[in-house]
Amino acid sequence: MPPTAQLEIETKYDVDESTILPALHELPGVASVAQPVELDLEAVYYDTAGLDLAANKVTLRRRTGGEDDGWHVKFPVSSGERLEVHHPLGRSTRTVPIAVIRTVRVHVRDHAVAPVVALNTRRVVHKLLDANGDVLAEVADDHVTATVEGAEPESWREWEVELVGGDDVLLEDAGDLLTSAGARPAAGPSKLARALGDRVPTGAKWELPSKPRTSELFRAYAGAQVRAIHERDPEVRRDLPDSIHKFRVATRRLRSALATYRPVVDREVGDQIRDELKWLAGELGAARDAEVQREHFADQVADQPTELVMGRVAGRIDDHLRGVYKQGRLDALAALESDRYFRLLDALDELIVKPPVLGDDGKAKKQVHDLIEHDWKRVRKAVKRAKHAETSAEQDHELHEVRKASKRLRYAAESAVPVLDSEASDLADRAEGVQEVLGEHQDSVVARDLLRQLAVQVHLDGGNAFTFGRLHAAEEYRGTASRDAFFELWPALKLG
Repeated sequence: MPPTAQLEIETKYDVDESTILPALHELPGVASVAQPVELDLEAVYYDTAGLDLAANKVTLRRRTGGEDDGWHVKFPVSSGERLEVHHPLGRSTRTVPIAVIRTVRVHVRDHAVAPVVALNTRRVVHKLLDANGDVLAEVADDHVTATVEGAEPESWREWEVELVGGDDVLLEDAGDLLTSAGARPAAGPSKLARALGDRVPTGAKWELPSKPRTSELFRAYAGAQVRAIHERDPEVRRDLPDSIHKFRVATRRLRSALATYRPVVDREVGDQIRDELKWLAGELGAARDAEVQREHFADQVADQPTELVMGRVAGRIDDHLRGVYKQGRLDALAALESDRYFRLLDALDELIVKPPVLGDDGKAKKQVHDLIEHDWKRVRKAVKRAKHAETSAEQDHELHEVRKASKRLRYAAESAVPVLDSEASDLADRAEGVQEVLGEHQDSVVARDLLRQLAVQVHLDGGNAFTFGRLHAAEEYRGTASRDAFFELWPALKLG
């Protein structure tokens, strides 16, 4: 069976052994409470020797004894919300299956995982039902015994309210009822966190100062991109829609920041990381490009008059692109399992914890203007080259360079929003507009090349390439229109 995922919304409360569970049927919207069900749950939690999962608020466990026996991985989403990925139990009882390890690879990398905590829970579940008998929420009364290697077993009692079909109002009302009966908000976010206590490493909390230096502005922006990489990695592995795109955007933003902030961040260190980020984005690129092209061509062929679609056009294009996507995804997953990727993740951690700051680190509000102007000049130079290009192919290339430079300008402006406010956000919006127009142009260039290849193959196979020619002409028109739109839009990108 493939893994399943669901959003878990719950609250936990510490409670004394003698406290009596209040009358749950009195909660607003609750028509009745089902007969309680008693379960004996056993869960073994796994982590690295350095507790990397716990440090990132991620849990990996093997649970038996309930309705959801299996391997569970939980990721933090927001306060009170976690995403749970459930894998079948399988035969392995001591070794974590590789499919489960891959879901947390961004945190554990190539480090071994082993049992760190064993939890035995005697649970009594009370299901809160509405008038139709549907479950609104489950209230669990847990008596827990935790065993950590090298320590005496610890026992406690807690109540847990998990939404099923109910809403946040019910969750809040249940919390009020339970606290009025003597419960207290849980001291930790999970049973595992309570069992491990102060064994879990905690990074130094850092926030962007109100009047930051330029290196601090870089650290805040770069840190957000590293967190995005950590979040997107498991999504790419689960093949969620748009996950590869979002992953690549985070790598591009980080590459861009390392270039923009060269005056204050050591160039040698930064360029080494940029090279590795470029490699990673490239490994993800084939699958993403095929994904975009499949959607585009499906619409384009569907828009053609039926009588002008000669042969199996849509199917031929889609077959080709599905093959490209499949191979591209395999290549991307191989990259995410490589030692090269793990060492890049290590380097990113080090970059954020201790940025390699140079001496020319002034007040961001003054210095960031110069950084943005430098990136804007790169765009201007690329535009000049595009205007003076001697051939269509050369202009296509230069417009692609303009797009990349505009993207870097956009990201530079985004990073400056904390100190330049609307001035920076407005510039970022204008740069994004240029980027999107030229994105259409570049997509048309790539599409034309693909259509020509497929048309040649259709012809060699004895088929009719007429419709491929029509599509190619439409792509030429799209490219010309987007090029003209860019040259109209370009003056608006000038700095204030």
